[in-house]
Amino acid sequence: MRALLVYPLFPVTYWGFQYGLPIAGKRANLPPLGLLTVAALLPQDWDFRLIDLNIEMLSDADLAWADVVLTGGMRVQIPSTKQILNRARAAGKRTVVGGPAISTDSSLFLQADVRVRGELEDLAPALVEAITAQADAITLTAEGFPALTSSPLPRFDLATLSAYGSMSIQYSRGCPFRCEFCDVIKIFGRTPRVKTAVQVVGELEQLRLLGYRGSIFIVDDNFIGNQKAVQELLPAVTRWQQDRSYPFNLSTEASVNLAGRPALLGGMVKAGFNAVFLGIETPSEDALKAVKKTQNLNMGPAEAVRLISRAGIEVMGGFIVGFDSDTPEIFAAQRALILDSPIPLAMVGLLMALPQTELWTRLEREGRLRAEGSGHNGDQFGIQNFEPTMDEATLLEGYASLLADLYTTDAYYDRIEAFLDLCEPLPGGGRTARLEEVGILARIILEVGVRSPRRRRFWRLMVRTVRRHPQKFAWSLSRAIVGEHMIRYTEEDVLPLIRAGLLALEDQPRLAS
Repeated sequence: MRALLVYPLFPVTYWGFQYGLPIAGKRANLPPLGLLTVAALLPQDWDFRLIDLNIEMLSDADLAWADVVLTGGMRVQIPSTKQILNRARAAGKRTVVGGPAISTDSSLFLQADVRVRGELEDLAPALVEAITAQADAITLTAEGFPALTSSPLPRFDLATLSAYGSMSIQYSRGCPFRCEFCDVIKIFGRTPRVKTAVQVVGELEQLRLLGYRGSIFIVDDNFIGNQKAVQELLPAVTRWQQDRSYPFNLSTEASVNLAGRPALLGGMVKAGFNAVFLGIETPSEDALKAVKKTQNLNMGPAEAVRLISRAGIEVMGGFIVGFDSDTPEIFAAQRALILDSPIPLAMVGLLMALPQTELWTRLEREGRLRAEGSGHNGDQFGIQNFEPTMDEATLLEGYASLLADLYTTDAYYDRIEAFLDLCEPLPGGGRTARLEEVGILARIILEVGVRSPRRRRFWRLMVRTVRRHPQKFAWSLSRAIVGEHMIRYTEEDVLPLIRAGLLALEDQPRLAS
């Protein structure tokens, strides 16, 4: 059986870093870890081929080679996923689709022969039968949540590792919290399940043996959801890193309560973590209480960011505007919080209602959902997919003004320098530069230091880093690259989308109940 794994295209997003990656000689941010895991769960005597549309084209020859085409992804990838399925069907190929989007929205991808909803570990035998039996269209739905101790080593060998800005692995699934707007607990449950330390170290070792060095993003939605298990994992990762002179810089996602767990934070630092994404969301305690994000109420966001940053771990912050309790004053509060914090990468989105979340259910009951909205496929920069409580023009105008202020050149570089001045050096900072990295440095100097309109602040950052924080030189270069994306994307894509949303406010139909 020849199985073609096709990863859908991502549109340009803040997290995609598409405008900055070419400077680093990369074509995409992260590999398709889900499809690499799917390949490991299917019979290993099958032939596999991976096509990631974010780094290469899907050719007619690829489709002709395949017996079955497997695809799937997130909501933002829905248009590309549909195109893949339609093209595969037109070529007479059996099609399989899975992933987060279809797991929360049963109406999607009806054209596929096999639709997989939920996690695959327990469904793999049924999927193999559905593929090989050539039966009529079927939907396979996971019952419950599988133990991750049964999840195999992903087929990293199928990916072109050098094309990506970072590698990814997964340690846990699930989150213990109850945030009203989050679909993670619907997809993966509220009881975090974890891999063993042996599994995690095995994945790190496999990537090392394949020749990869650099950044690894642990894609958990809440790495510290099971704190007892994490505390047992970190010493094993630390020993592995120390024995190999820290080949990897680690990053992940976690909840804000990490700041109040000094032993856990210290263990992450020793293991080689240098960044963590936090869902800070809002400085409004009323909003946090209303959406049941109570884990953010134990410590002020500014203090939490300061504690984590001082430990040497950069905070990448997620923020939301458009909560029901928000008033026009929220924009000034968000602006003050972010501009005064050492958070270079601050992602601010409009609140969107995702299928199956408590927010979706409540808004549907209240008759506030819209049939269309620019956020229905993952775009969070136009109008919301529900009727907000704030005047909508006020909401969008305030949102646009906030983003414009956050991503001026000076505001962005000020936050980089604030982190540098606050953080402690991390372990493993003395690694010798490789030839590839020397080439990257040359491109950075040309593209950012010479051609970019941000070159003045770039050189100021470089001088400051060399004089005061030489161990963070590579980090400063990476943030300069990312800044080329964040600032350009805000100016060229996001702000025009918001302005388009302002023009499209009228005549928004509601979703039929």
